[in-house]
Amino acid sequence: MEPIVEVKHIKKTYKKRRSNEYVHAVNDVSFTVNRGEILGLLGPNGAGKTTTIKMICGLLIADSGMVTVNGVNIRQKRLGALRHISAVLEGNRNLYWRLTVRENLEYFAGNRGLSRKDVAERIDDLLGKFNLRDKENELVNRLSRGMQQKLAIAVAMLAESDVILLDEPTLGLDVETGYEVRELLREIVKDYNRTIIISSHDMDVVQDLCERAVIINEGEIVTDDKVENLLKIFEVRAYTITLGESLSDQQHQILLQKFPQLEYTPDMFQSKLKIDLAKSEEIYDLFDVLKLESTPVESIDRSTVNFEQIFMKIVKGETQHALVQSS
Repeated sequence: MEPIVEVKHIKKTYKKRRSNEYVHAVNDVSFTVNRGEILGLLGPNGAGKTTTIKMICGLLIADSGMVTVNGVNIRQKRLGALRHISAVLEGNRNLYWRLTVRENLEYFAGNRGLSRKDVAERIDDLLGKFNLRDKENELVNRLSRGMQQKLAIAVAMLAESDVILLDEPTLGLDVETGYEVRELLREIVKDYNRTIIISSHDMDVVQDLCERAVIINEGEIVTDDKVENLLKIFEVRAYTITLGESLSDQQHQILLQKFPQLEYTPDMFQSKLKIDLAKSEEIYDLFDVLKLESTPVESIDRSTVNFEQIFMKIVKGETQHALVQSS
C-alpha cells in the first residue's frame, strides 16, 4: 500500500517549569498512514498522542525526526505539506460561531485562496452530502452539536486535502448522530478517496471505523496493528469457565498468584472464572489447580472482547504478546 503520511523517529522534549528536568513527551515515534486508510491514533491522557498529532499538523516542530505528508517534508516545506492535510479539532474550534453555515464554508475556502465562484458548486454538493442544506443560513452557534460537527468535517472536505485528521469526531453526540457521522466518514474515504486519521477515546468508534490502530503510551508506540488482528489475538486468549461448585480458598489464592487479572464469581451451584492466558499452554496450569479439589468443569467458552478492553490491557501493560509491528 502507498503511504501518504510518514512519521519517522520523531522526538519532542519539554523542560518543566521552574525546574531543570526535561519531559520526553514523544520519544522516537515512527509509523505510516496508507492512502485510503482510516487509522486510529490512540493513547491515554499524557501519553504523547496530542503532541504527535500537533507535529503531524505542523503546529509543533519535532526536535528531531521527520514528518512527510504526500511526500512533502513538513519541516522543510511546511505550507506545502499542510496543503495535503486538514484537521477537525475537538470542540469544533475550526468554525466561526457568528457566521452562518454557508458563510463558514465560503470563509475557509477563501483562506485557501479559493473564490466564492470557484467553490459555489462544491459547497452546494457538501451541503447536500452532509444534510445541511436546510441550515445553510443558520448561525453556527444556534446549531446542535451534531450539526456543528458535520459542518466542521464539511469545511475540512472543502479544502480537498488528501488527509483529514479528526480529534474526537463523535464526542458529545447523541447515538443517532454519532452513527450518521460514522457513515459519512466511510463515504468520504470511499467516494472522495480521502485518508482519515482519528484520535478518539470512544473505542466503539475505533472498532467500527478504523482498519488499523497505532497506540502511544509514555511517549512511545506500544502497538501498531490491524484492529481485526488485535480482536482475534485477544479473543483467543480470553476465556470464561463455568464450574459446578465453588473454588476452595487455597485454589483461589493459587490462581490469583498465577493469573493476577483473574475474575472469579463464586456460587454454590455454578461459579465462573474469567481469565486471560498469555500462552495457550497456561490452560494446563489452570486445570492442575482445579484437579486439587476435583472441581467439576461444566463449560469453557472463549470470551467476547471489545476494543476498549484491548486498549486498556495494552496501555496498562497487561499483555505479554508482541503487538508492535514494524511500519
